[in-house]
Amino acid sequence: MLTVGQFPHVVREIENEWIELADGCRLAARMWLPDVSDDTPVPAILEYLPYRKRGGTDARDALTHPYLCGHGYACVRVDMRGNGESDGVMHDEYVLQEQDDALEVIDWITAQPWCDGNVGMMGISWGGFNGLQVAARQPDALKAVITLCSTDDRYADDIHYKGGCLLGENMGWGGTMLAYSSRPPDPELVGDRWRDMWFERLAIEPLLAAKWLSHQHRDDYWKHGSICEDYTAIKAAVLAVGGWGDAYSNTIPRMLSGLTAPCRGITGPWHHKYPHFAVPEPRMGFLQEALRWWDHWLKGHDTGVMTDPLYRAYMMDSVRPQTSYPYRDGRWIAEDLWPSDGIEQRKLALNSTGVSASPETGEAVLSICSPQDTGQMGGEFCVIWLGEEMPGDQRRDDDGSLVFDTEPLSERTEIFGAPAVDLVVTSDRPQANVAVRMCDVAPDGSSTLVTWGVLNLCHRDDHEHPSALVPGERYSVRVQMDDIAWAFPAGHRIRVAVSTAYWPMIWSSPEAVTLGVIAGISTMTLPVRGSRDEMPPEFPPAEAAPPQNTETIRKSNQTRHVENNPDTGESVLRILDDFGETRDLDTGLTTGETARETYRIHPDDPLCASVDLRWTEVLRREGWDIRTETCSAMYSDATTFYVTGRIEAYENDTLVFEKDFDEKILRQFV
Repeated sequence: MLTVGQFPHVVREIENEWIELADGCRLAARMWLPDVSDDTPVPAILEYLPYRKRGGTDARDALTHPYLCGHGYACVRVDMRGNGESDGVMHDEYVLQEQDDALEVIDWITAQPWCDGNVGMMGISWGGFNGLQVAARQPDALKAVITLCSTDDRYADDIHYKGGCLLGENMGWGGTMLAYSSRPPDPELVGDRWRDMWFERLAIEPLLAAKWLSHQHRDDYWKHGSICEDYTAIKAAVLAVGGWGDAYSNTIPRMLSGLTAPCRGITGPWHHKYPHFAVPEPRMGFLQEALRWWDHWLKGHDTGVMTDPLYRAYMMDSVRPQTSYPYRDGRWIAEDLWPSDGIEQRKLALNSTGVSASPETGEAVLSICSPQDTGQMGGEFCVIWLGEEMPGDQRRDDDGSLVFDTEPLSERTEIFGAPAVDLVVTSDRPQANVAVRMCDVAPDGSSTLVTWGVLNLCHRDDHEHPSALVPGERYSVRVQMDDIAWAFPAGHRIRVAVSTAYWPMIWSSPEAVTLGVIAGISTMTLPVRGSRDEMPPEFPPAEAAPPQNTETIRKSNQTRHVENNPDTGESVLRILDDFGETRDLDTGLTTGETARETYRIHPDDPLCASVDLRWTEVLRREGWDIRTETCSAMYSDATTFYVTGRIEAYENDTLVFEKDFDEKILRQFV
């Protein structure tokens, strides 16, 4: 990454500015203003998050906002209500209050003498979500959005449910937010009232994982904030950016085909990070691309963004299975239309002998009852950090699956889009899950995960009104896998692996399930992109502003390993994410956090499934020392989920607050 220290405009930073809302709540903002704004108003770019502008996103803010500001934009980074130094409390994610506050913030920005009345919103993940949600509210000043690693569908494509299956990440993210929201405001910014603000937050802070678990179907709770409910509500221009290593690769192609507002999409090889500092490389000059977008929509300059291809994506070359990649070989490709008429939806038969161009004569019932720990090599649901979190060699999970292989490919085969399987199945239980993985199998037998999808078969018709299966009855179901761009080399095989468990990615069924997959009439559809003469898109090298001025107090450390308990027979996945401790040399604030996750299951018993999450958060400076310890856990029986949690808050190592959660939630076709 090229760090740029000189910009066209001098940047003036305001470390903390109060934005007072109509109800008296004050939101804390960090701002960067270009020197010209004193005389000539400029457009503004808003990033609106719950992640603490001080002691939270400081490092990425330093790389990003001064760069945009130095090119003539006022950048405003706001902590949402109840987070960082902002007043109030936060009750849940993406609530109406969050959107209403954002509309007031936009009004406040446009009323400032340094703003010319044109506003853009930019954000990744939560900030990418609410940028779209606020755009759907159609504030006049909001002309454009850049959304990164976000979703248009809060039920079908977020961290709670997938294909009607309960994701393990529902608890994982719930545990993360329990820790994040337990931290106090900084007394250096809010003064003596910091402790009262902190205790108010702690007293009201919910166990969000349990709240999300109480909505197991696609109800109004999830429809709120899902812009796919009405794409036409968005009038602002949308640039959607993501990565193939991210959990949200499906959002961009859906929006490109669904939005009626001007839009463009870019998907690279990256994980859940801004592309100017993301891994794996190659990175792209994201900030330069963002400037082209802002200059066009906020300044009225013709930068050519609307003559760019509709969808630019990185076609990844085949790679051996590794849990971390510093670099991904491949090339940039482009499509001017989505869905593309240059992509063949090639249908192949899943036969008892493997994958073939035509179905075999007659039918064969192939049975699969996967060990409950099938899925341990799946890696993290959403790869965010910089540890070894990518999927490993899939042969262990393939052993617990029903596999269908092609013959060795006679030529390089590139896919771009969402592969799918259409299965005809029977189940011996009233509730069953099916997981489908597509793998790239090298001549030496190594198996690399390409993409995957899951379906709760009780949701075979829709996600709003699930119904029990009739054991023994045949059902035709489609399992769509995540969008991907992948090149299979000649000599490799394409594998489809079907399993009844995918732990800990999804929660296990109440009973061990045996599925019958009817070979000969089940099929796979591959989005095959044919070779063509084309000029690949070009992006400049990544640039950024100078990094945050910090020192490392304790280095980070990430580990992930699976062990088998010889006494109980359990399979245990242990994850340590120690993010170390860092001191901001400008503010004197030291921050640190450590997460410990444990997932247990017995290969023969789905009701042995459990998860335990523990977080430590540290905030300190001379004369002020805060630590919070949070934990959350879940297990289930055949009818009920049992969710517990605890918050402990310490001041100078003295326990000053404690709170316990204990909730029971009925299983509803899950």
